[in-house]
Amino acid sequence: MEVIQGKNELRDLLAEWGRNGEHIAVVPTMGNLHGGHLSLVNVAREHAERVVVTVFVNPVQFGADEDFEDYPRTFDRDTRKLRTVNADVLFAPDVETVYPFGLENATRITVPGLSEHLCGSHRPGHFDGVTTVVARLFALVRPDVAVFGKKDFQQLLVIRRMIEDLSLPLRVVAAETIREQDGLAMSSRNTYLSDDERQLAPALYQVLVATADEIRKGQRDFEELEARAVHDLGNVGFAPEYIAIRQSADLGMPGPSCAEFVVLAAAQLGAARLIDNVLVSA
Repeated sequence: MEVIQGKNELRDLLAEWGRNGEHIAVVPTMGNLHGGHLSLVNVAREHAERVVVTVFVNPVQFGADEDFEDYPRTFDRDTRKLRTVNADVLFAPDVETVYPFGLENATRITVPGLSEHLCGSHRPGHFDGVTTVVARLFALVRPDVAVFGKKDFQQLLVIRRMIEDLSLPLRVVAAETIREQDGLAMSSRNTYLSDDERQLAPALYQVLVATADEIRKGQRDFEELEARAVHDLGNVGFAPEYIAIRQSADLGMPGPSCAEFVVLAAAQLGAARLIDNVLVSA
């Protein structure tokens, strides 16, 4: 595996792959890699001959009171982990490479509507930062395929919308959420949990599963289901931001004919903001 920081070195390698007719998959990350990230690399390998993993802690997607400075940066460990799954390139650009005119003067990309509710309303500007950096990474890596996990379900839909709206020449592959044995979705922010909080954390997934089971049984009073889930999470020590039942296609409010749902949640547990979701066919 090659470790590349400069865009010119990356461009030369991409040109060589292009001459050989090889397809490229990209896995964008902010580092602090875990088994979920490594599973994305394995999925990417199924869709392209070459896999580029980007590691870039993007300052534009963090709010003023969020954890940009404290976000775990574990580059050496990340490098060792990526070698175990045979990634072809770890691309770790600096801020000047990604934002050559500086953060204040950066061209930004906004996906209206879809990015403005749920996590978008609790983290204003967050998805603008995500789409802005992802578009820039796409321009640098020029992939045929991009792999994103379903755990960040709203992010997945926002990026798909951006790609379709801008007619970008790549497709998105959605990879399944990878969980710990007790059901907790793997996340870089799980490291913020204390030992006691880590024992409580699987309740988030358990509440989502219970809510999904009610939908499968035919319960359609979604406001009541959401309120019950918020109550149950609060009882075990979470501070829920939201639990929402939406159409899985576009996160719209479910209509009478909806058969494909997603139950989404974001909740604070100690210093960790955890998100998760469960897809439901009913």
